[in-house]
Amino acid sequence: MAYPPDFLLDRLLYRDGLMLVIDKPAGLPVHGGPGGGENLENYFDALRFGLPRLPALAHRLDRDTSGCLVLGRHPKALRKLGKLFSEGQVEKTYWAVTKGVPEKLSGTIDAPLKKETRGSGWRVVIAEDGQSAVTTYRTLKQKDGFAFIEAKPKTGRTHQIRVHLASIGAPILGDPQYGELSPEERAGPMMLHARRLVVPISKNKEPVTVEAPPPDAMAEKLKELGVDV
Repeated sequence: MAYPPDFLLDRLLYRDGLMLVIDKPAGLPVHGGPGGGENLENYFDALRFGLPRLPALAHRLDRDTSGCLVLGRHPKALRKLGKLFSEGQVEKTYWAVTKGVPEKLSGTIDAPLKKETRGSGWRVVIAEDGQSAVTTYRTLKQKDGFAFIEAKPKTGRTHQIRVHLASIGAPILGDPQYGELSPEERAGPMMLHARRLVVPISKNKEPVTVEAPPPDAMAEKLKELGVDV
């Protein structure tokens, strides 16, 4: 395994009887998929904390996206979390560093998305017959043709923020697929980070708010843009 078996203990951001929130590292898929391979689920045994079952994914993040990821600790919790995510009750905030500054510094992108097979792979495209996809965004900082953007997806489509930001002339640095980027701009780690989640897990309590610090490469780029992180 690429990481120590218990490495997620150091990346645990929140824990209660129903859920865990971890800071997912970029570059590690959340699950093995058809081909198997190294993935985040390989390390869930260290997160039992006395329960007989392993925790399980309540939602997904792309392999190259870092940040807040919610796990349900038992089937009842997973059902509840699944309902919250599917109904859009979980507030998700992402940070992105983009090459290019949106013409409108803030707004709403309402563009349906569709997964399209190309050769042996696939990509997500904007298409009239796609699934509804909505992202609100605001530009927090811009400098030298780069932008620091806060994005809030109102739907949970695959590659949604990546495709939406690329569509307004602000592809995410390090994105291997979308937008007009040079080979050098695609080569580094992808600058998309699940910064904050607000989860209304209990009816009688305030929603749980969890934040993940940006990974080192992103923090460095933000400092270059004059952002104090």
